[in-house]
Amino acid sequence: MDTFQALVLGFISVVVVNNLVFTKFLGICPYLGVSGRIDMAFGMGCAVTFVITLSGTLTWLIDHMILMEYNLQVLRLVCFILVIAGAVQLVEMYVRKFFPPLYDSFGVFLPLITTNCAIMGLCLFLNLWEIESLVEAVVLSFGAGIGFTMAICIMAGIRESLLLSDVPEALQGAPITLITAGILTMAFMGFAGMIR
Repeated sequence: MDTFQALVLGFISVVVVNNLVFTKFLGICPYLGVSGRIDMAFGMGCAVTFVITLSGTLTWLIDHMILMEYNLQVLRLVCFILVIAGAVQLVEMYVRKFFPPLYDSFGVFLPLITTNCAIMGLCLFLNLWEIESLVEAVVLSFGAGIGFTMAICIMAGIRESLLLSDVPEALQGAPITLITAGILTMAFMGFAGMIR
């Protein structure tokens, strides 16, 4: 298999088959918290995609060019946290300046991207998956962001439809959201084994 095919399969795998939200249960807080409206969900997905791509790329570079080179792998978590926090600050400044209504609608969730475990999880998975090239790290990081965006937008679309549905009173709000999330997870588990 040539490099391009491997990159395409890796991208599809991390977006659909090994989606961080549906298979690893990472990033659940914004997935459930910001998925009330499709516009907010898409905005959050774009912000997370940017941060996860930048963070995954930079942490892979730092890990392979500095930490592994000088046998400082014990500093991985500290370095990864600093990189993620810096990327989130860039996104926050950009959104505040150019999209004030979106910034106001995010509320506390935009700074919480810093603690989004999907971002840290991907940075750590890039080491566990033994990614050998920068291009592969960038593609998988971007794919993880697209997968997160897809998951949160699907959930937002379903939740908007649920507002018009006759949901029993006992299941309204969080219970139906969690049931929906579970059903979505089971649906995506059907892709398991298609691509490694």
